Formats: sequence, C-alpha cells, structure tokens
Amino acid sequence: MTDVLLAPLPQADGRIKNRPVVVLRAMPPFSDLLVCGVSTQIQQAVPAFDEIIRPGDEDFLQSGLKAASVIRLGFLAVLPRDHFSGKIGSIAPARHSRLLTNLCDHLQKKMQD
Repeated sequence: MTDVLLAPLPQADGRIKNRPVVVLRAMPPFSDLLVCGVSTQIQQAVPAFDEIIRPGDEDFLQSGLKAASVIRLGFLAVLPRDHFSGKIGSIAPARHSRLLTNLCDHLQKKMQD
C-alpha cells in the first residue's frame, strides 16, 4: 500500500492549507517525498491522467478520505519527510502504479509549442 498523508500545500490563492496527498516516490539525495495533492473537486480530473477514488472502490475505506476525490498528478510537490502532519490512510498498489505510469507517460511526451 502507498501512503496518503496530510501536508501543508500552497493553494491557487497563495494560502497554505493542510490537505491530503499521495506519496509517489522518495527522491534522492535526501529521501524527500514527491507527492500529489488530493481534492474533492472531481470535476477537475484530467481524463487518462488523474485518478478518481470513490466510496465503492476497493481501497477507498483504507485511503482515509471522506468523500470521492481526485488524485491530481498536476498538483505535485517535493516535501521533506518532517513536513507532514500524519498518515490518514493508503491506496492500493495497482492505483499507485497507474499514477506513476500516467505521470511517466506524460513526462515522456514531446512538448508541443
């Protein structure tokens, strides 16, 4: 399972808000964590890129999330391990793998001018 943590993240308006994040990977050289933000604004989900997690999903209960949410790969941050408020749950390895695949596929696409 992959952790869902609480972390202070900057919002579009510049305020810092404690919100759920999914850990994607530990980053060298200091093992800071690459995370992506989680939002209940599922209408913002990017098809074939983000992941929506819903109450009927096998890993929803253990995620610690309270409502259907979008795991937003476009909302990335690298944070030191001591920056987190705590663990609220976890997601299934298959979902984590899809997230990494979607992110890698996107990063490998040729940039369009």
